[in-house]
Amino acid sequence: MTFRTILLAGVALAAATAVQADTAEKRIALSNNYAGNSWRQAMLESWDRVTKPAVEAGTVAAADSFTTAENQATEQAAQIQNMILQGYDAIVVNAASPTAINGAIKEACDAGITVVSFDGIVTEPCAWRIAVDFEKMGKDEIEYLKGRLPDGGNLLEIRGLAGVFVDDAIHAGITAGVTENPGFKVVGSVNGDWAQDVAQKAVAGVLPSLPEVAAVVTQGGDGYGAAQAFAAAGRPTPIIIMGNRQDELAWWKEQKDASGYETMSTSIAPGVSTLAFWVAQAILDGKEVPKDLTVPFLKIEQADLETALETTPKGGVANVEYTQEDAAKVIAAAGGA
Repeated sequence: MTFRTILLAGVALAAATAVQADTAEKRIALSNNYAGNSWRQAMLESWDRVTKPAVEAGTVAAADSFTTAENQATEQAAQIQNMILQGYDAIVVNAASPTAINGAIKEACDAGITVVSFDGIVTEPCAWRIAVDFEKMGKDEIEYLKGRLPDGGNLLEIRGLAGVFVDDAIHAGITAGVTENPGFKVVGSVNGDWAQDVAQKAVAGVLPSLPEVAAVVTQGGDGYGAAQAFAAAGRPTPIIIMGNRQDELAWWKEQKDASGYETMSTSIAPGVSTLAFWVAQAILDGKEVPKDLTVPFLKIEQADLETALETTPKGGVANVEYTQEDAAKVIAAAGGA
């Protein structure tokens, strides 16, 4: 699904008026494990933009968000246990680990609390999961490069936060894509933590030891940093897969205007937090919701670049935010009602 398609579909109508529901006295909390990059910050901003009008409209009584000080599963588990004590009716979770906070998730479920995980999903069976096929996202990067580089080439892989489900899944997709297309070879791998400054430093540190690099495969929030590292090293700019951040899109447009530079950009939309909110509200409202829901990742192609850049705030991330009606469609598509 391209950026343009999503815009034309009118999905990003975050300010749509919420309707009064049987959940007017229900309280929902967001448990977030990390806010150290632009994607996480945009995710939290989307949550506020959508949930505050819902609270004002009386759809729910509260929609509070909480972020741990460190990206540690133990801290997030304690945070969730505190939410249980505070009596929230539902907890929406972006998890530090798919398994390490399962104990706290099970405690919440046993206390009668609805738990909906997204982005960083959990494996505890009592929780709902809203997932993007991150493995496919990684594999699609190699498929794109196959079209651009039919003979293959050397790849630099920039990974995300070590130990997080998303990082493992995207890496698995990239690995599978390379295995299926042996003309490509990963000649270096660094962790960029989904942050431009971290990625720039990591790439700069490894570049002197690398042969010619044809392309850089990424996870989001690292493309611009990679480009700066290659420029500082005086090395030719490879094809760098971007991750929908505004600084990446702006750099891409500069290169496109100057030399016809081509690439693509892909990531999960930060507004998936708003879908998780509406899914939690629907469950509390007695709707039948399947345990596993899937949403497409947000892809920006060469022809979509200008439109995407115009609608992405400076320092932000290309985004889609979900309405209550959008959530109902996602639920129905998964077989719910």
